[in-house]
Amino acid sequence: RRTARHLKSELQGKLDAALAMGTGALVATAFLAVGREGLETALFIWTAVQATEDGYNPIIGAALGLLTAAFLGWLFYRGALKINLAKFFTWTGAMLVVVAAGVLAYGVHDLQEAGWLPGLHNLAFDISSTIPKDSWYGTLLKGVLNFQPD
Repeated sequence: RRTARHLKSELQGKLDAALAMGTGALVATAFLAVGREGLETALFIWTAVQATEDGYNPIIGAALGLLTAAFLGWLFYRGALKINLAKFFTWTGAMLVVVAAGVLAYGVHDLQEAGWLPGLHNLAFDISSTIPKDSWYGTLLKGVLNFQPD
């Protein structure tokens, strides 16, 4: 919240400083940032296709996600959508905390499998009767938040 209040002026100041150095530096920075994100996306999609052995389903999901992102970007560009940056950063910050907790749980599990931490076969909770692992919502929770019912 604190960052969102000053974000516009800070970004404007940095943009002005970058433009003072020359437009080439700004274009190169934007190109490298977008290229890096594109490379990350390609690696994640390739890994998902290789890991799932589910044919074209990961590619179809990725294409739908990219089309949705392009459509939302177009709406923002056209001015059809306005976004409250304070709320946006509040919600994305909360989601990042949840995702980070999932990554932490995944890392602890890997350390337990390696034998560096105890408790591999102990369960903190088991709600698999309420949220079956093979259900669509169990799969969604596992894929998005790295949440396992047991």
